[in-house]
Amino acid sequence: MYLLWVLRADLACPVQRPTIPYNRDMTWTPKTDFPVLTARIPTPPFGEMKDRKTVWYDQYAKSGGYDGLRKALSMKPADVVDTVKTAELRGRGGAGFPTGLKWTFLPKSEDPNNPGVRYLAINADESEPGTFKDRLLMDFDPHLMLEGIAICCYACRLSKAYIYIRGEYHHQAMVVEKAIKEAYDKGVFGGKGLLNGASTATGEVWKVECHLHRGAGAYICGEETALLESLEGKRGWPRNKPPFPAIKGLFGKPTIINNVETLAHLPSIVSNGSAWFHKQGTESKIGGPPSFGTKLMGVSGHVNKPGVYEFDLGIPLRVMVEKYCGGMRNGKKYKGAIAGGISTGILGPDQFDAEMDFDIGRKYNVLGLGTACPTIFDEDTDMVAVARNIARFFKHESCGQCTPCREGSGWLYQLLSRIEAGDARTKDLDLTLEIATSMGAMPGTTICGLADGNNWATRTIMNKYWDEFVARVRPTYVPVTMSVGAGARV
Repeated sequence: MYLLWVLRADLACPVQRPTIPYNRDMTWTPKTDFPVLTARIPTPPFGEMKDRKTVWYDQYAKSGGYDGLRKALSMKPADVVDTVKTAELRGRGGAGFPTGLKWTFLPKSEDPNNPGVRYLAINADESEPGTFKDRLLMDFDPHLMLEGIAICCYACRLSKAYIYIRGEYHHQAMVVEKAIKEAYDKGVFGGKGLLNGASTATGEVWKVECHLHRGAGAYICGEETALLESLEGKRGWPRNKPPFPAIKGLFGKPTIINNVETLAHLPSIVSNGSAWFHKQGTESKIGGPPSFGTKLMGVSGHVNKPGVYEFDLGIPLRVMVEKYCGGMRNGKKYKGAIAGGISTGILGPDQFDAEMDFDIGRKYNVLGLGTACPTIFDEDTDMVAVARNIARFFKHESCGQCTPCREGSGWLYQLLSRIEAGDARTKDLDLTLEIATSMGAMPGTTICGLADGNNWATRTIMNKYWDEFVARVRPTYVPVTMSVGAGARV
C-alpha cells in the first residue's frame, strides 16, 4: 500500500506521496462488448438511458428470465455454491468479499434438506453518498434481483429472504413490492416451492418466502449487523463480532447478507458458468485476488454525462470520464475523485489514471473500491469545504454507540469548520489528523467501520491537498525562552 505520511503541521511541511504520472495516450479495450446486468436496461455504453422502462415478469420471462434459476434447481445446492465460488464473484456492496466463500461460512446441517430456519438479508439500503447503482436495478429490472435471491436461497438452504430497502427509496419500494407480488402469483416464491414446486436435483421441493422491509433512512443500517438489528425492530446499532451473521444473524439464526448487485450477477453466472465470468473484468496486477465481472458504476459530479454505466472492472478513471462521460464539465481540469462513496477516501490530482478494480486501495492509498460510484471534482473545487461537508455527514449519521465515533466525528466537524473559516492555526491540522487516525474498527476503537470512513475521508483529503489546508490556517508560534545559569530568570 502506498503510505502517505505527514510531518508536524506546525512546521508546515508538505506531504510526501508517490508520483503516478499521467498517461494521456493510454488506451483501454473493454473485454465485454455486451451488457450483463443491464441486458434489459438500456445503459451506456450499450444503450441510451432515455429508452429505459421497467421490465415486469412477462417480459422478463420471455427474455430468458428465471432460466438461471431453472438450471440451479437442476444442480445440487453444493454445486451451485461451488460455481459461484469458482467464479470468484466479489461482493458489490463495498467490501468486495468473495461471495461463494461467504456462503460456505454457514454451519453444516446433518440433514441438508431440513437445516432449520435460515435467512437471507438483501442489503438494498444504498445510503452511501454518491451511490445510486442498486437503484437502477430496482427501478427497471427488479426480477433480476429476485431471481438471484431464489438462487441464493436454494444454494444455501435458506427459507426466508428479507429485502431491506432504503427508507428514501419510495418509488423503488413500490416497484419491488409489485415485482414480489408477480413472483408469488407466478409461483416463483410461495408455499408450492420455487417455480411452482419444480423438482430439484435433491428430489425435494424447496420453499422460499420473500418480503420487503423499508428502513427509516439511517445510514448506519447499511452496516450488515445494524441492518439485522433494524429488521428485528430494534435500534440500528451494529453488533460486536464474533459471532458473525453466518453463525448467529437475524433472530439468532444463520444468515447470509448480500448486496442487490451481487445477487443480480447470479443468474448469468449459473447459466453460463465460471469460465464465462472470468472473461470479464481483470486479473490483479499486484498479485492479489482478481476483479472479475462487470460492475455498475454511477458517475456523478463535474462531468458532462453523469449516470449509471456498466463497465468491466479495471477501467481507468480517465477513460471513463473522457471517453464515456463526455469529459469534464465546462472544459475544466480534473482535480480529484471519490472512487466509490465518501467513506473510501479520495483519489488525488495525480491519480486520474487509477484503475477501477478491487486493487485500487492498495495502489492509490484509499480505503478500497467501495461501491465503484465515482464523484468527480474539477479544478475549482474547494477541497477544504469537501472535507468539512463529509465530516458533517458522518457527525449526523454516527449512531452514537461508540465514544470515539460519537465524540470524534463532532470534533472533526468543528475543527474542519474552523479551518474552512480561516480561524484555525497549524496545530489544528495536527489535531485533526490525530483524531481521525484514532477512530475506527481498523485502529480497534469502534465496533463498525463508519468511523473508518470518516477517518479515511479526512486523512486522504488533507494529505493529498495539504497546501490548501495550510493556506487556510495561521501559523502556530511556540515561544522559546533561554536561561543562563541556575538562577537566571525566565
